[in-house]
Formats: sequence, structure tokens, C-alpha cells
Amino acid sequence: MTEMMTGRRAMIGGGALGLGLLGLGAQAASGAPSHAVKPFFNVYDYGAAGDGKTLDTAAINRAIGACAAAGGGTVLFPAGNFLTFSIRLKSHIHLLLAQGAVIIAADSPLPGETTGSGGGRYDDAESNGEFEPYQDFGHNHWQNSLIWGVGLQDVAITGPGLIWGRGLSHGREVRTLGIRFHAEQPGVGNKAIALKNCRNVRLAEFSILKGGHFGLLLTAVDNLIIDSLTIDTERDGIDIDCCRNVRVSNCAVNSPWDDGICPKSSFALGYARATENLAITNCYVSGCWELGTLLDGSFKRNLDPAYSPRNGRIKLGTESNGGFKNITISNCVFDGCGGLALESVDGALLEDIAITNITMRDIQNCPFFLRLGARLRGPKAATQVGTLRRVLISNLTAYNNDSKQASIISGIPGFAVEDLKFSNIFLDHQGGAESAKVAVPENEAGYPDPNRFGQTPSHGFFFRHVRNLEMSHVEVRPAKADARPALWLEDVKRCDFFAVTTPPNPAFALHGVSDFRLGWSRAGQDIALAQADGRML
Repeated sequence: MTEMMTGRRAMIGGGALGLGLLGLGAQAASGAPSHAVKPFFNVYDYGAAGDGKTLDTAAINRAIGACAAAGGGTVLFPAGNFLTFSIRLKSHIHLLLAQGAVIIAADSPLPGETTGSGGGRYDDAESNGEFEPYQDFGHNHWQNSLIWGVGLQDVAITGPGLIWGRGLSHGREVRTLGIRFHAEQPGVGNKAIALKNCRNVRLAEFSILKGGHFGLLLTAVDNLIIDSLTIDTERDGIDIDCCRNVRVSNCAVNSPWDDGICPKSSFALGYARATENLAITNCYVSGCWELGTLLDGSFKRNLDPAYSPRNGRIKLGTESNGGFKNITISNCVFDGCGGLALESVDGALLEDIAITNITMRDIQNCPFFLRLGARLRGPKAATQVGTLRRVLISNLTAYNNDSKQASIISGIPGFAVEDLKFSNIFLDHQGGAESAKVAVPENEAGYPDPNRFGQTPSHGFFFRHVRNLEMSHVEVRPAKADARPALWLEDVKRCDFFAVTTPPNPAFALHGVSDFRLGWSRAGQDIALAQADGRML
């Protein structure tokens, strides 16, 4: 350890530049000699045992406190197993998890008990007052977490180590060895990492196994970098809520029971704040692997349908008060999970979204789910139906997805999804369905999920309450003959289809459609219709 510290000093030098790189600008500015500054605050030096049995909570927080008192720096977790309850982050702190370092979430109190492992407990969930009814329990609280911080700046957690949320709940209740842990119970840990009202944050390289209700809950965190994380968990992997200027890259998330990467815009801050200027790129999301087998590289298929809905997708929503603006999703892989979902149901402005270079295999519901709805969970006077508009989706292939549902793009009566462009899309699904004369429910105020809509009367796309739609170079190919039309359009105004390929059985079902154009397509002959209702093409 001494050699590591000496080498680090030699590498960065003793001047102000080197100290600034370690977050120790305060010492540099004061003129303190370099040899008086500790570049690393080793948790072992502050009493940590690292044996996986002794509680290291106090030692870890002492190291963080000493680092903060020195003006900032790096708190080092060398190889070891660090059993702990809540770790309280501070500004200008870098937690460095070395190879072989494992931070283990201590066991939460059982129902009816006040303490868990070794007589300890997680910090209690703080009150979010009158705003708590507007989002799920987990979004209202940050302190009841393994690692948390509020109102911080210049924070980093990096390194090849592991965060194991062994003792965390994963939602309102979780059955573990026949026992139910309730997230609302004081002393129970609910999340692996939770940050609120922070800026200049970097989370990189480490892994999370069993992250609780959220592997990462990041609320109003601006200038945020998330890079090269591997997360293998039961509930949400990464929740980015009301954040600005965010880059998510090179991450792999396996979350069979919930969403993988999930931008949100809740009302947890007490006001509507958009998630905006967000880029998600080069990421892998899945819902098909047994817990832990993405992380260890064995990739064992979860074959138990009772315990694996195979979610694991990228989803914008469902918490959607503030909005989603100026967002790109690119070069991502979906594997054995739900499809891409864009949802505005609580008044959000969901607009200016570009999605490109996506591959999907074995999608469990539908490749696309774009929903403008009226759940309106928020202060009644201020929460009105939002928008979903200016969305471009291109260069996407989906193979062997379930055939029960077409991709669903739906507004509600009087509020249309607007300005959509689909191009260079190839959708392969299992097919084999009989002709289905089903009425898809509007479900205006319901929870926005494809399964709430049931089977669709088409097998490729289901468009309802849409304005200004363009599709070009799109192919829908069922593996087995499917008796349903490929595309269903209902209350759709101004729609252009160019170079569309589908089975002709028929290709289009038009209901309440105006200004329809089809050209240069194997789906049918060139045609322009001012109005069409109840017509098949």
C-alpha cells in the first residue's frame, strides 16, 4: 500500500495541478506542502476489518469524514469484504473500489425488529412531505440506502470493485428465504446508491449485484457521467430522474423483474423538472439471465416464467411529470427483455428524441411502446396532459419477438402523438396468430404498460391518435403466417408510407384515417386517400 501511495505521488507530482486532480485543491490553494497531504484515505487505516463479518460502517464514514475535512480526496477500498450499513457521501470525495474490494450491504432488520446485522440499521427514509403521493415509495427517499448523498458536488465512485446489495429490500416487499422485508420499515435499506440535488458526478467501472429497488437512483443530478458499469439486479438498474447533461455509456444491465435503464421525471423534488440533454450509448440491457450470471459471465437462462417477466428494457417513464427533452439513444442491444418504451402520462413534455442503431432479440412484448396518456399523478391544478412529439427511430432490427402485440403507438382522444419518423426498420416476430377482432382499450388513466392493452388486431404496428407519421424502408416479417393485418391505423391524420414491406393479408387496416399515402411499397399499390374508414389495403 505504501508503494502504491508513493508511486501515485510520483506520478502526479506535488504541485497544485496534481492536488487538483485528486480533488485536493483546498490544500494546494493554502500552500500546504505536498508531503503533508494524504492522496488516499485507506478505510483500513480508519478501523475497517474487511472480513465480511465485522460491521465497517463507522470506519468507512470516519474515512470519508477525514477526507472531507482535508478538503477532499480519494477514499480507498483495497481488496476485502466490507460489511456496512449506510455510507454517507460528502462533496469532493472519490470512492475508489480496488480490484477485489466488495462493499456488502448488511442485512436489514426483519419485520418487527429495529436492528439488523450486528445491531446496526440503515439510515431512516426522510420525509418528502406533501409530495409523497405523486410517485412510488422509492422515489421519495434517498437516505435509506447503502450509499447516499444529498446536495453534493464533485463526487465520484469508480474502480473495478463490487457493490453487493445483499441485505437490501427490492421494492415494497421482497420474499427472501421465506421472509418479507418491507421497504417502508425504519432501518431497512432500499437502494444501492442514491443521490439527490448533486452536480459533477462520475460513476464508472464498478459492478452491482442485487441493487435493491434501484441500483442507482439519481434525482436532480446534473453533469453526470455513468460509464462501464455492470449491474445484475432484481429491480431497476439505473434510474435517471430529473437530471440534466447526462452521459450513459458502455453499461450492461440485467434486470429480469424490472427496467434496465430508466430515465424518469417525477415530482419528488416538489416541482416539475425535466430530464434533458441525455445520451445513452453502447449499452446492453437484458431480462433473460439468472441473477448474477451476467456478472460472473456464465449467462444462464432464467427459464422460470413465474419469477421472470423478463423486463430489462430502456424506458422513459413511468414517472413523467417534468418531461424528457433532447435525448439520444444509440448503439444499444436489447436481449430477452421488453422493448423500448417512451411514456408521458403525468403531464410530461416528451419531445426531441432520436433513437438509432438498435438491435433486439427475443423481445417479450413489443419492440416499440410510445404512449401519451392521462394518469396525471401530480398536483391536480397543475398536472395536465403532456405531449409526445418529434421522435425519430432509425436503423433498428428486432428478431424473434413475441407476436401477441404489435408495436403500440397511442395517444388518447383529443391528444395525439405527433411528428414521428420510422426508417430502416426490420421487425421479425414469431407470427402464427389468427385473425383477431379485438377492441384495444384506451386505458387513458391506467398504468402505461403494453400488457395492459392486451392482444392487438395487427401484428406489426398499432397506431392510434397519431398526427404526422412517416415510415420508410420498414419491413415486418412474421416467421409463421399471421392472419392479422400488419399495420392498424385508427384516428391517424397525415401519414406517409414509403418502401414498406409486409405480407399482403391485408397489409393495412384504416379506421378514421385522413391524408394517407402509400408509395413504392411491396405492402400494396401506390395510393393516396383523403379519407378512409373501415378500409383494408
